[in-house]
Amino acid sequence: MTKLYFATDIHGSEICWKKFLAASAYYKADVLVLGGDLSGKAIVPLVVDGGRAKGSLLGSTWELESEAEMLAFEKNVSSRGYYPLRLSPDERDELANDHALLDRRFMEQLLGTVERWLSMADERLPKDLQCYVCPGNDDPMEVDALFSEGSRVINAEGRAIELGEGFTMVSTGWTNATPWKTWREEGEISLGARIGRAIAPVANADRLVFNFHCPPYASGLDDAPEMDGNFSLKNAGQSTVPVGSHAVREAIEAHRPQLSLHGHIHEAKGVARIRKSLCINPGSLYEQGVLQGALIDLDAKRGIKSWALTTG
Repeated sequence: MTKLYFATDIHGSEICWKKFLAASAYYKADVLVLGGDLSGKAIVPLVVDGGRAKGSLLGSTWELESEAEMLAFEKNVSSRGYYPLRLSPDERDELANDHALLDRRFMEQLLGTVERWLSMADERLPKDLQCYVCPGNDDPMEVDALFSEGSRVINAEGRAIELGEGFTMVSTGWTNATPWKTWREEGEISLGARIGRAIAPVANADRLVFNFHCPPYASGLDDAPEMDGNFSLKNAGQSTVPVGSHAVREAIEAHRPQLSLHGHIHEAKGVARIRKSLCINPGSLYEQGVLQGALIDLDAKRGIKSWALTTG
C-alpha cells in the first residue's frame, strides 16, 4: 500500500512548509504532493531607524526595540505567508515611489525563500520518500529553475509519475482565467490541450491520479465568494459562484481517474464525486499557519483503500 499526503496553497507560509515536510514522518506517508502556490503575496517592511523598528501586519502595528523582538516579528510575518524585509526610512520611501524596484525586491524575496525551502527539504526528507511540487498559477515561471538545484523535491508539472501500487499521477498547476491575470492561467481550450498532453503517455488509465491545481467546474470544490466589477465582495462574501475549469471537469468525466486532487479555491474545502472519481480540495488556511491536507491510502487491489481530510 502507498500512503499519499496532499496539501496545497501555502502561499509563502514558512510554518506550513515545515509542516508539509514533517507530514512524511507524522502521517507515515510514502509520497508527499504539494498541489501549487508556494509563493507569498507581498513584502512586509520592517523599518529600522536608530536601533528601533516599526512594522505593520494585518492591520496591527508593532514598535520594536530589540533584535529579539525584530526576529520574532519577522517569524510571525513568514508564518503568515508574507516576506519580511528590513529597510531604512529612505529605502522604504524609495520602494513606495518606484514600483519596478518594489517588484524586483519582491521577486528576490520570493525566489530566495523557495530556494531556501528546497534546501530545507534536502536536509529533512528521508532518502526513500517521493516528494512532488507542482507550481500553481500564483508561482512565477522563475520558480521552475530552482527545482533543478535540489535533489529531494521534484517539479511534477506536465509529467506522468509512477506513485507505486500501479498508480500514475499527472499534474498541472495551470488554471483557467482569473480576474487577477496571474502567471499560469489560460483559456479553457489551451488548458484542455495541456491536460491532454500530460495524460497521453499513461498506459494504464485504471489507476490514474489527477493533480490539477484548478478544481472542476460546478463541483462544490470551486465555490468562491462572488465579486462585483470592482473586485468587492457581494453580500459580505456570503454569495458564492463556481469558478472552476470546464476543461478539468471534462478530463475527469472522460478519463475517470480514481483520485483527483485540487486546490486554488481556499474556501472550498471538501470532497466530491464526479462519476466514480473521488475529487478532493483540502482548502487552505495558510494565513493562520494551519496546514490543511488529505491523506489517501492507495492499494494495488482495492484502488483507494481509505482517505481522510487532515488539519495540522
